[in-house]
Amino acid sequence: MWESALDRMLSRLIVSGVLFVTWPDGKTKQYGSEYGPPIAPHLGPVRADISLKDRAILRPLVMNPVLALGEGYMDGQIDTRDLKGLLAFLVRNQDAGNLPVWVTTWQSMRTSLRRFAQINNPWRSRRNVAHHYDISNDLYRQFLDEDMQYSCAYFKSPDMSLEAAQIAKKNHIAAKLMIKPGMRVLDIGCGWGGMALTLARDYGAYVTGVTLSENQLVLARERVQAAGLQDRIDLRLQDYRKVSEPFDRIVSVGMLEHVGLPQFQTYFDKVHDLLTDDGIALIHTIGWTGPPSSTSPWIAKYIFPGGYVPAMSDLAPAIEKSGLWQADIEVWRGQYGPTLHHWRRRFEAALPEIRKTYDVRFERMFRFYLVACEVAFEFQTQAVFHFQLSKQQMTVPVTRDYLYEQGSKPETERSIELVHG
Repeated sequence: MWESALDRMLSRLIVSGVLFVTWPDGKTKQYGSEYGPPIAPHLGPVRADISLKDRAILRPLVMNPVLALGEGYMDGQIDTRDLKGLLAFLVRNQDAGNLPVWVTTWQSMRTSLRRFAQINNPWRSRRNVAHHYDISNDLYRQFLDEDMQYSCAYFKSPDMSLEAAQIAKKNHIAAKLMIKPGMRVLDIGCGWGGMALTLARDYGAYVTGVTLSENQLVLARERVQAAGLQDRIDLRLQDYRKVSEPFDRIVSVGMLEHVGLPQFQTYFDKVHDLLTDDGIALIHTIGWTGPPSSTSPWIAKYIFPGGYVPAMSDLAPAIEKSGLWQADIEVWRGQYGPTLHHWRRRFEAALPEIRKTYDVRFERMFRFYLVACEVAFEFQTQAVFHFQLSKQQMTVPVTRDYLYEQGSKPETERSIELVHG
């Protein structure tokens, strides 16, 4: 029953390119045609393959394909010679709009109800953060850059190293913040402390960083101690909603995705309230360039519970009501895909070490996560938004020329570029 149902589903779904499916009985069937609609190179591969190794996965693939595909891969019930190629192929065909009605109906319901799935009060927010970020600092060391930047890098040229691109990201953000020595900066979601260290060491700021991850906080404090910057950096295990003192600048990189739709107004109101009258905030977040959508059920279950990638239309009302000026909005395209590619390549290279601690199921889960995100940024309407916000209209220059003035970046970035350029 479920084999025939999945067979009919695939026959309708695959309209662009060819999918080779090996069924649990060992037989292979081809879906789609090389003679179908023209395939643009940017839409992904022309061919893909998938091997269904267990009949038990057939029913979940019919009923909830997005969740089942990830779970089946994790459990070894599904395999492929090229995971990225398979996911890119399926995304392209999914976008053709031929998913079964029960799947599209369920997706629409999840989008409509997304507000109720993301009620992230302080207790739930801390639990959600611990689920992903408190796994192990050692795991993240295996695939991140030396500064442990767990967010999109800024590749000014395709041949930049990951380290150089992450330094470029931090300096680009610092330029938008117009940091001057002695300024008080709040870092919401400070992670392992890389941004705080950069702003204090290279720009002379006094930085307060808040995080809900105990593991990240321990390592970040160790890094601050090693750098001798205890007098300039104060890191706290604290919810941003509990911060009360004023700041000249506020920066938040990769944290807004964890706030959740119901809390966006609270978040931007808090940014407004904590900024001085001539203050500037820079909010760096993953975003959808299309209409609002729901979080992937697999991502929500296994990677980022309570997480949500906002569309511009999700964020605009909250920013408008907060009273903040939208001084500048920049959209980064073609940046997170390469970042994730670097992470995935390093993750694969570090598997001998990772396997000493984690089992095969975890390895396959993390690989699926990295590949799925890489595909989302390369083949779907996912990008990075930079919201530069202020209380007054003229706090920020009226053109972007100030960002690219000669000598506006610290010597550290120029040195890295000479080494890796």
